[in-house]
Amino acid sequence: MHYQLIHQGDTRTWAVVLETGDEANACLLAFAKAQQLSAAHLTAIGAFQRAMLGYFDWDTKAYKRNPVDEQVEVVSLIGDVALKGEEPKLHMHAVLGQSDGRALGGHLLEGHVRPTLEVIVTEAPAHLRRRHDPVSGLALIQPDKELP
Repeated sequence: MHYQLIHQGDTRTWAVVLETGDEANACLLAFAKAQQLSAAHLTAIGAFQRAMLGYFDWDTKAYKRNPVDEQVEVVSLIGDVALKGEEPKLHMHAVLGQSDGRALGGHLLEGHVRPTLEVIVTEAPAHLRRRHDPVSGLALIQPDKELP
């Protein structure tokens, strides 16, 4: 993984480039920790040699794991970084294109890069926190303001 700071002002923006063999979640979480990100969003394009997508099953409160065991284009990857406790946590969804043009999508549990994943990470000016939601069992972003 290589990165370059491409904008610095009130917030920072980086280009992060992952290479063949890198696992997207592990690399981007390590990047978020190294940059001490508490709130950010990211977008990416590239390709995976294999991936694991998740679908949150409301009844079981667990992710159904859907393996993708082929080379695919990362048509779109979007996500965010927020704090869970004092540590950054990633939440990413991906749309993956197969060789015949069909698309697969879901929560990105794993993505093994080949040959590249080009990621733009933009820091948000406010801190976002994740808190345990007892209804879903998930750690969800909880903004500090509420409409009446």
